[in-house]
Amino acid sequence: MTTMTDTGRTTLKGRTTLKGRMTALARAELTLLGRSRATLVTAVLVPLLLPLSVRSATDQMDLDEVGLNIGTVMLPAAVGFSLLFAVYAALTNIYVVRREELVLKRLRTGELRDPEILVGAALPAVGIAFTQCVLLAVGCTVLLDLGAPPAPHLAVLGVLLGIVLCVALAAVTASFSRTAESAQVTTLPVMFVSLLGSGVTVPLEVLPDRVASVCELLPLSPVIALVRGGWTGDLTAYEALGAVATALAWTVLAVFAVRRWFRWEPRR
Repeated sequence: MTTMTDTGRTTLKGRTTLKGRMTALARAELTLLGRSRATLVTAVLVPLLLPLSVRSATDQMDLDEVGLNIGTVMLPAAVGFSLLFAVYAALTNIYVVRREELVLKRLRTGELRDPEILVGAALPAVGIAFTQCVLLAVGCTVLLDLGAPPAPHLAVLGVLLGIVLCVALAAVTASFSRTAESAQVTTLPVMFVSLLGSGVTVPLEVLPDRVASVCELLPLSPVIALVRGGWTGDLTAYEALGAVATALAWTVLAVFAVRRWFRWEPRR
């Protein structure tokens, strides 16, 4: 049985299994997400509209020279926007708000373990992002005449790694955000770096080699590389393993930071 107060505080009763606890928490969080119009717009509408801005920018790029086309630029960009806005930005705000409302503190007094609380709160945002990625992939494939991806496993792996990484980064950023208003500022560094240097708005293939080699080490760069490689088929096994290793390294680092600095009570 799940009960929820008007302030969004949730209590879990009669739940003894992991599946039951996570389902109850995810259901309660989905209800709260629907009540927050600002977070809902950020998570649902913004990622679907921003890829249109990339379309005009591609007119200034010589994509044929680097073996790309409008589809293999816009699709990874759309996935990147979805991960950044539907997962990272939205979830940072959710963690901060739930902490300041003492929801996280109260959940820790029940059966839920710390990782379950963070993951359960993230499930609605993750579900939205994954659905968006699927719809965007289908839409871009049909409308931009991309055709079937020659290496779909790379694209799926990239999306899954990106979701896990963005959840962890959101928890890290929430650790240093005092209020929901300040979370709009603390998320900006990761947002700007990812949008400008991870191949979301500008493919790394069109950048100078030295600049591209540095940008490849940014958190979201391996995710975009794997998604793009899934549709181009140009990513070698060595490059794919390197991208996976980079993404996993950032994820491990983010998880360590969460375990070290995440705050469960309001920051004063």
